[in-house]
Amino acid sequence: MSENEEDEWVQRLRAGDGAAVQQFCQRYRRALLALIGRLVRNPESAEDVLQESLLRIWLSLATYDPARGRLYTWAGRICTNAAVDHLRSRAANLARRTQPLAALAEAGIEPVAPITFRPEHIGLAALLGQLRPAHRRTLELVYFEGCTYAEAAEEQGVPLSTTKTWAATAKRRLAQWL
Repeated sequence: MSENEEDEWVQRLRAGDGAAVQQFCQRYRRALLALIGRLVRNPESAEDVLQESLLRIWLSLATYDPARGRLYTWAGRICTNAAVDHLRSRAANLARRTQPLAALAEAGIEPVAPITFRPEHIGLAALLGQLRPAHRRTLELVYFEGCTYAEAAEEQGVPLSTTKTWAATAKRRLAQWL
């Protein structure tokens, strides 16, 4: 679209020409939705932000200056700002709904007991029992007791590379069985 055609189109939009509004939506909707979607990353929210953006565009058409840029660029900036506003609003809502742990401690609220992983809860204990003892012990040390591979190697008296191999072999076997 040439600059003259775009200027005429903007004049029709400002005059409230329904056909011009429909043409604007058909021409730019998909691109503006993609722009918003890259920021918002949620299709439903992106659609909501687009609707809000189209309203903002419509209400602020009088401020559009063709000398400062193309209509799509101006509309894209409005959409980007609306998407950022949406993300900030969501982050602020989340921050209001959560309290820092320090604030809970000051209020005398005890944290919930930490969750402990117990292999028998998911049937893993039986599968671990089918592994070779060295492989099983390596997984127990690294994944259930919180040891590093180096610490597990030292406890078992084997080289670090052997410990890593045993862990990889054991994980591969467990994956096959699951």
